[in-house]
Formats: sequence, structure tokens, C-alpha cells
Amino acid sequence: MCIIFFKFDPRPVSKNALILAANRDEFYSRPSKLADFWGNNNEILSGLDMEEGKEGGTWLGISTRGKLAALTNYLQPQLDWQARGRGELVTHFLTTDVDSLSYLKKVSMEGHLYNGFNLIAADLSTAKGDVICYYGNRGEPDPIVLTPGTYGLSNALLETPWRKLCFGKQLFLEAVERSQALPKDVLIASLLDVLNNEEAQLPDPAIEDQGGEYVQPMLSKYAAVCVRCPGYGTRTNTIILVDADGHVTFTERSMMDKDLSHWETRTYEFTLQS
Repeated sequence: MCIIFFKFDPRPVSKNALILAANRDEFYSRPSKLADFWGNNNEILSGLDMEEGKEGGTWLGISTRGKLAALTNYLQPQLDWQARGRGELVTHFLTTDVDSLSYLKKVSMEGHLYNGFNLIAADLSTAKGDVICYYGNRGEPDPIVLTPGTYGLSNALLETPWRKLCFGKQLFLEAVERSQALPKDVLIASLLDVLNNEEAQLPDPAIEDQGGEYVQPMLSKYAAVCVRCPGYGTRTNTIILVDADGHVTFTERSMMDKDLSHWETRTYEFTLQS
């Protein structure tokens, strides 16, 4: 289970052309690397999955060239354990020169090779403008180019109105609406508060119908923006701000040593080369 809220505007309508807030939910014991720069010229910034057989995949990343991608799994009761690792979908985009829509069109032709997923792919450019696209392999056959606005994505298709998504999106919007008057660090702290809200939004028949018996034992925990189950839950919060001049602020708050009381926050800043 993961959740992503994001808002983007045509440049230079607002102070921040893109505001993104995301949670990664995963088993606490699954090995991964904290976000850092990597790639041929250290041009890609992301965390990395280090699970055996899935090494090098990621759930969220951005490059200095303006490529951004984010992934959520689609909640399904039965998984195909022979399917390809979904994290490669993000790393492949970040390391390719293919534009976001063309990439998602290619992915859509191979979507059946993976368990359910949602993929956001974007080309961010101060010169050409931003293009943000979406594809989910449990939805429409073709990817779409998103119009400027505010979106929420969890473990169903984009904008599926799960109660926790609607609740979190409203909190996100309230923080964003204050953002023009807020210093950047205050906005980031406000968005981190949104991501760590543990209020269960129940009842939610939509999650129950999609998750079936699989989700029932954990429903009261899964139905919150921040998931807290024994051995599983929200272990990474990520905030990405891209201002009208292409300056990127990437903040990651990560659980350390599988310890809910031990977190580390890192912030990286750079300017897009596009």
C-alpha cells in the first residue's frame, strides 16, 4: 500500500510548479537504500529496493534532466509470484531518453507481465513546460496526459475515491492552498504531517471489494493515509517541490533499523537541467 498526492500548474502560475507528497508502505524488513544520487553522472535521485531479485528497482525518483516517476501497486487479493518486478518500471524511465508518454505507451504493451500497478511519468522543463502522464495496467489500455490540477493515487486507479484518499487529498489541498504564503520548510513540515495521519477512514466498501479477504484483517490500518501494521506500514515519506524556476527540493523521511521511533530526514536541492 502506498499513497501519492500531487499538484502541478502551468509555469509560472504559482510559486511551486509541482508539489508532490508520497508514502511508501512496505515490510519493515525489506532491504532498501535511502534516497541518494546515482546513475552515470549521479543525475538520478531516488531510494533503491535491495530485495533479492528486485535489486535496483524503486518506487519514486527524479533526475536532474527533469524526468520524474512514481509507482504504486494495485491492491489485488492474489499475486503472481513469477511476475516481473514493478520497481524496474521507474528505474527504466529515469535512465532512458524516451519521453514520458512514449515510455508509458511501451509499458502498456507489456503491462500483462506485471502484477497490478499505477505509474506516473513526467518530463519537467522550465523551457518547454511540464508533461505528466499516467498509466495503470488494471485500467484503460492507453496512458493519458494529465491536465494541470490536483490528483490522488493510492492502490486503486488514479483518483479512485477511497475514503482515505479523499481525506488525505483534502488535507493536502489545505496545505497547498497555504503554500504561497508559507516558507518552504513550513510547507514541507505541513505535508509531512499529512503523510503521517493515522486516522482510519472507515467504513470503506471500495477497499473491501477490491482487496477481498486479503485486506480484511488489516482494514482498520490500511484505511489510513499512514499505515501501521505489525512488521508492515509506512516507512518512507517523500516531498518533492519544483518551483517556477526549476529549483528542486527533495525531502525524504525514512524509518531506520525497522524502528518506529527512529527516523532520519534528508533534503537534497538542485536545479533542473532542462
